[in-house]
Amino acid sequence: MMVRFAAFVTLAIACSGLAAQSSDGTQLKQVILFGRHAVRTPNTTGPVLNNFSVLPYPGFAVSGLSVITPNGTANETLLGGYFRLWLTQEKLLTGNDGADSAFVYLRADGAPLLIATAQAFDAGLLPAAQAPVNSTSSADPLFNPVDAGVAQLDEKMAAAAVNGRLGGNPQALATAYAAELALLRSVLLNYPAGTAPPPAAPAGKMDVTAAPISVTAGTSSALPVNLGGLLAIDTAIDPFVMEYADGMALSDVAWGALSSGGISQVYRLYDRTLDLEYRTPYLARVLSSNLASHIARTLVQSATGDRMSGALGTPSDKVVGLIASNFNIAGLAGLLNLDWLVPGYQADVAAPGGALVFELRQSLTNGEFLVRAVYITQTMDQLRNRTPLTLAAPPAIAPVFLPGCSVHNATFDCPLNRFVKWIERTVDPKSIDLDN
Repeated sequence: MMVRFAAFVTLAIACSGLAAQSSDGTQLKQVILFGRHAVRTPNTTGPVLNNFSVLPYPGFAVSGLSVITPNGTANETLLGGYFRLWLTQEKLLTGNDGADSAFVYLRADGAPLLIATAQAFDAGLLPAAQAPVNSTSSADPLFNPVDAGVAQLDEKMAAAAVNGRLGGNPQALATAYAAELALLRSVLLNYPAGTAPPPAAPAGKMDVTAAPISVTAGTSSALPVNLGGLLAIDTAIDPFVMEYADGMALSDVAWGALSSGGISQVYRLYDRTLDLEYRTPYLARVLSSNLASHIARTLVQSATGDRMSGALGTPSDKVVGLIASNFNIAGLAGLLNLDWLVPGYQADVAAPGGALVFELRQSLTNGEFLVRAVYITQTMDQLRNRTPLTLAAPPAIAPVFLPGCSVHNATFDCPLNRFVKWIERTVDPKSIDLDN
């Protein structure tokens, strides 16, 4: 059962003092960043991938499946360095890493890729004194609540909910995304786009673009619904953005057949999978309610200064960093109906290393606590070029509207008490625990 906690917000305003004036009349008190892993190697073996294409997929600088690349590490450290500059400017951090590390809580889902991403971010945020990265070898209830036994997924309901969004005809996606499928097929089978009629797939090669798309029950938090051929399509597409972002020669990025814009276009298929799997309302409530509840409780804990069940870290933590996968970010965004758009990406893409950031701010005029959300990510070219990030040359930043909660047009700020009530209305209380 979820314990109601909106009353704590009033106490928070009464208990906290005010600090020096900032440019927008607020003081930053805490940030919670929820980020995706950095650039990595493919999560499928070369022989499997090469079954989908005429030309062999290029190799990365490091071997292994789902392994952070050297460039991925470098870019995540650059992003951490940007947060260090920003949070020091905001006076949330002091620039004294030894002192600041005591107020940083980092947590990563248990996979080595995610832990390595958190460590790389940490190296940029606190170069002289890294904070420990919390993780567990078992299913983390924050990111995998079904596997951890916190939430229960009705598999039939999940499949029906997704199928219902497709009018009971999943194969209709092949028509809706005909242009993307045609472009992807030409890339995989190595013929000029627009060739008519398109050539047959060579013997021994699987044409993933012709694989039947269906909706059946899934197996885990990571795969709550099985979308049949759409999953094979996503497997074939997945390496392209990593190749570009990792700085491979353009002749090796999708075999030289796609620009960054072309990659973004075919990735509409991948993005659609994430939308169906994790943003579908039923699935989002089951898979992301525990995370949303912990985020809200952590903000309240910081505002009140009192330790709270179901919150992360301690009341004194100023930076809370959570590193997981793009499907986790898609799920939280689906639950809260959050949208963003940054240059070079399709809408709502959780880019490599990109993060949803929740800021807890306090008004310097009336003491009210506010929640502000932004999406921050390096652009594809910033990743590719390992571009240094500064306050004058930042990553892409998009303010995020909080539906039913935001009241300030310029910043989309939401009073903390309204944020808490909104989260309480939105989450599924049966899919929440109050553990840390």
